[in-house]
Amino acid sequence: MSEKVLVIGGGIAGFSTAIGLHQRGIDVEIVELHKQWQVYHVGIIVQSNFIRALAQLGVGDKAVQAGYPYKGWRFLKNDDGKELARDEGVSSIGEEYPADLGLARPALHDVLFNKVSELNIPLRQGVTFTSFKQTNDHVVVEFTDGTQGTYDIVVAADGAYSKVREELFAGKYKPEFFGQGVWRYNLKRPKDLEWAEGYITDPTRSIGTVPLTEEEMYIFVCCCEPGNPYFPPETLAEEMRKRLTGYGPIIDSFAEQITDPSLVVYRPLEVCIVPKPWYKGRVVLIGDAAHSATPHLGQGAAMAVEDAVVLAEELDSPASMEQRLERFMERRFDRAKYIATQSMQLGQWMIDLDSNANPIGVYQEVRKKIAEPI
Repeated sequence: MSEKVLVIGGGIAGFSTAIGLHQRGIDVEIVELHKQWQVYHVGIIVQSNFIRALAQLGVGDKAVQAGYPYKGWRFLKNDDGKELARDEGVSSIGEEYPADLGLARPALHDVLFNKVSELNIPLRQGVTFTSFKQTNDHVVVEFTDGTQGTYDIVVAADGAYSKVREELFAGKYKPEFFGQGVWRYNLKRPKDLEWAEGYITDPTRSIGTVPLTEEEMYIFVCCCEPGNPYFPPETLAEEMRKRLTGYGPIIDSFAEQITDPSLVVYRPLEVCIVPKPWYKGRVVLIGDAAHSATPHLGQGAAMAVEDAVVLAEELDSPASMEQRLERFMERRFDRAKYIATQSMQLGQWMIDLDSNANPIGVYQEVRKKIAEPI
């Protein structure tokens, strides 16, 4: 008899897990709290390990078609745009896939949602859990729609503010403000923009542009936000322009195009790294529920999809549930913690104004690490 899995959360991690499990003939269903999808309209950085994981789920081609393959990263002086260094990506799965891809979050959501629909994976929107009780063999879950279900394992893919994590670990692990915020805005892509470009300004901020499609790119600025301030929605465009203005004519020209506050996506950076194990009994956390870090390396979504791929592989084995989850942790914890630690180091250097900071060296080291097998 096939095992039955519940995935809580219909985001990148949840959809990816469901797809991976279905590929292996495992009975899986998804519940998602929101009746309407709530997906940021800005983009994400997709590196070679992310593309490799998507390809393992059978959606790599669709993702590439939905985005913009770019050549890698160039690091430029902010005042005149002179190139200081470049880091050309190398694909970890062969020449048929790019090493780097700009991809809008809604586009990635559509790729994964369409695959879930194509596979006829049961998905209930506007429904989540109210409680769960574990036995040695099963998890009994009560849902907000008054129904109940019994599962062999529950996968919590419900994000940085995971309600499953809160219940599973009695509220011990919560997101904490890191001291910085990131601002993002979509703009028209210059026709000659074929790289993601990072502008070297001063030690207090990170500014960059990333192609998304033939027509679009996005610009981001990450900087310190002391006290975790609240910004009224109508002020977001003005506030983002403030954080970009005065860093040279190229960046100024981008800042001038940021006019619609409703299209600015601002996120205070918060971190929550759960120590191992990420599970108790038959309930396991993945993605941001387990390791929500800063976005300085552009690896958050990649780590979530890698979690999904590895968990599906390990659940598709004849070992006991404890052994399968232990093996999942063996393969995922150190790698996810390394990425989170390196990402946060980049941010901490900015906060501390560390004269010994070596961000380009970190990027190059991480490039090698993410190419390793998972």
